[in-house]
Amino acid sequence: MINKIADSVAQALSGVRDGATVLIGGFGTAGIPDELIDGLIAHGARDLTIVNNNAGNAEQGVAALLKAGQVRKIICSFPRQADSYVFDELYRSGKLELELVPQGNLAERIRAAGAGIGAFFCPTAYGTELAKGKETREINGKHYVLEYPIYGDLALIKADKGDRWGNLTYRMSARNFGPVMATAAKTTVATVHEVVELGALDPETIVTPGVYVSHVVKIARVATQAGGFKKSA
Repeated sequence: MINKIADSVAQALSGVRDGATVLIGGFGTAGIPDELIDGLIAHGARDLTIVNNNAGNAEQGVAALLKAGQVRKIICSFPRQADSYVFDELYRSGKLELELVPQGNLAERIRAAGAGIGAFFCPTAYGTELAKGKETREINGKHYVLEYPIYGDLALIKADKGDRWGNLTYRMSARNFGPVMATAAKTTVATVHEVVELGALDPETIVTPGVYVSHVVKIARVATQAGGFKKSA
């Protein structure tokens, strides 16, 4: 019987190795799998390459992982913002390597990994510093840059509902990079707020099929006074 529900975050992340490339969902503060990031910090894996939209806020989420000294390199689109002081300090001191990737390219490079595409040509970044050292080509009078897929050893994503086969649905903008990251990693771990019975999810609403998911961990959902949601307990 297929049952991908893990008893704990620690159990789901027990196989993570030093040097792994970890794809982490989230866009700004939406859809960040905080509990899985905290679990990765507790696990202690080091020399990691992190792929995320940004480099974290203050000392939470990805920033907490950077502060723990477990990351060697980060691949992202927006590393700097008002409260990115953890990234700033590490990068300026030479303790963290950065690969800056335009956001559309980041999503497409991850999607290409999941789709089995060997490489693709994209016009974004042509003629800029980001295209240095990369192959370029003129196609139908337009210049393109050759981009390669980003594969992950592990993907950490935040979903809303899931079943024991690993089928997932998402809540609004928390979806962001989750679906493409799930397809591009050897192992995908997802948190959900609700585990439902098989068949309870309408097949037409399933965004990430269970074939792409290795482990599902249920976490609590905590409502705020304003009626929204904050970080789960």
